[in-house]
Amino acid sequence: MDGFEKRREQKKKDILKAALSLFQEYGVQKVTIAEIAKKAHVSQVTIYNYFESKDNLVYHVFKYYVDNIWEEQKEMLESDIPFNKKIEKIIFEKGFEANQISERFFQDFMEEYASGQSYVEQLYVNEALPLYMKFFNEGREKGFIDPSISDEAILFYLQMFREYMQRKDVAKQILPIADDLTKLFFYGIAGKREIE
Repeated sequence: MDGFEKRREQKKKDILKAALSLFQEYGVQKVTIAEIAKKAHVSQVTIYNYFESKDNLVYHVFKYYVDNIWEEQKEMLESDIPFNKKIEKIIFEKGFEANQISERFFQDFMEEYASGQSYVEQLYVNEALPLYMKFFNEGREKGFIDPSISDEAILFYLQMFREYMQRKDVAKQILPIADDLTKLFFYGIAGKREIE
């Protein structure tokens, strides 16, 4: 990548970061291209040159947001951290993340997810689900997950949860209890009250 391409990519990243920051604070609908341009220190024309429309920018911001979260999750899941510490990170970091975004941004994000054709859905099916199943099997082998709970049951539970999350009327209810839902799932599959 030459200097021009590096600068171009950095500018795009600056726009995505600025838009994400504003969307998280105010929600997608309330933020204008002019506000994003000002925060990213670029012109509105530059944003339109890179992303063509606000809708396309929103799609790329959600993709950027999901990619960042997934890369952190993937790195942690593939690390040498003990299994019980991975569970704690999943539970407590997800809860912390949920507290960092506005309800309006979460609703916008969930609306895009509810379309059923979202980038999140593709990432979940192609990358996240296989890695999480590997993770659950590691937990079984190490005695942290009840071996009597089948992969089919875990997959069915995840599918039910995913389908429910795609309902448009659910976003408001989920954000305040995201941490509880994560605990319920992970401590539930442990088959005991505490993970030592």
